[in-house]
Amino acid sequence: MQKPDSLIFDMDGTLWDAVDTYTESWNLAFKKLNIDRSMVREQLLERIGWDGNKVMQAVLPEFDEERRKEIYNDVNGIRRQLLPKNGGILYDGVIEGLKQLAAEYQLFILSNCSKGIIRLFIDWAGIDDYITGEIAFGVNNMPKHHNIKLLMDTHQLKTPVYIGDTSGDGEQSRQAGVPFVFVSYGFGNTEDYDLKFDDFSSLTNYFMAL
Repeated sequence: MQKPDSLIFDMDGTLWDAVDTYTESWNLAFKKLNIDRSMVREQLLERIGWDGNKVMQAVLPEFDEERRKEIYNDVNGIRRQLLPKNGGILYDGVIEGLKQLAAEYQLFILSNCSKGIIRLFIDWAGIDDYITGEIAFGVNNMPKHHNIKLLMDTHQLKTPVYIGDTSGDGEQSRQAGVPFVFVSYGFGNTEDYDLKFDDFSSLTNYFMAL
């Protein structure tokens, strides 16, 4: 691979695991709204990486679209309160890796989460100095391939790569016309990638050596 000018990271399953906090946000919202439902970690894991619309359809099929959005807004409001306190689990090597990589590349985070969640993650992890920019699905309700191109246009990126952990990440990278780097330690699996790493330190070492 030629040396890219920037690295665009997925968040969940690539940089950290906050699924327990996400699960709690769903259950607190169900309780608040008197919805006789509960969510367990395994149910949410199946849907990590999906955009909000798809998540709502899968989790709340009995409600109409307007009600789904209201419930999802409650979930994300609670999530924004929980994340600064509860956070998640950073994968080994992420902080040190981002610090090293930021000396050589512009770094970005692009996720299918709601608006404001990436910023909460950046603040919680203390990585603001290393991240040039970020964009979430919740900002414009557009798929990742659109937002990859948006980052490219906004920041004049010529040769970015997208780094993620699911087959969907690979598909969106292809649609955006950028190489896909797969990290196998996350939540998904795929055979469609340009590069594969089993841990973040290996990824860091590879890109630092280019």
